[in-house]
Amino acid sequence: MKIRIKNGLPYVSATLIHRRQRMTLKNVLLDTGSAGTIFSTDKVAAIGLTYEPDDFVHRIRGVGGSEFVFTKQVDTLQVGGLKVSGFELEVGAMNYGFDMDGIIGLDFLQAVGALIDLNRMELRGG
Repeated sequence: MKIRIKNGLPYVSATLIHRRQRMTLKNVLLDTGSAGTIFSTDKVAAIGLTYEPDDFVHRIRGVGGSEFVFTKQVDTLQVGGLKVSGFELEVGAMNYGFDMDGIIGLDFLQAVGALIDLNRMELRGG
């Protein structure tokens, strides 16, 4: 998959499948500095990825501050040809001061054995 640079940061597209509903988000930050993968509540609600009373809620912290998120397991998370079934991700407000649909974190990148080729601006499997 091609990596796009926007405002000096690497972005990819990601496809989520949750309860047989599919959504592709085109504005997803590729972030090796993020331990977890997170998507915007506003973006993923359209496929039913919403808070339910039995969801685990916790606080995450990063360079931009902290926020509360809930954890969900999706049927599939796919970035290009890289795919994980039964993947657990976080959902939160993501009010970080710039527009993005989500963040692909190190958890996903390790799970798929991703290689980031900055010379070719590609994300692929190892």
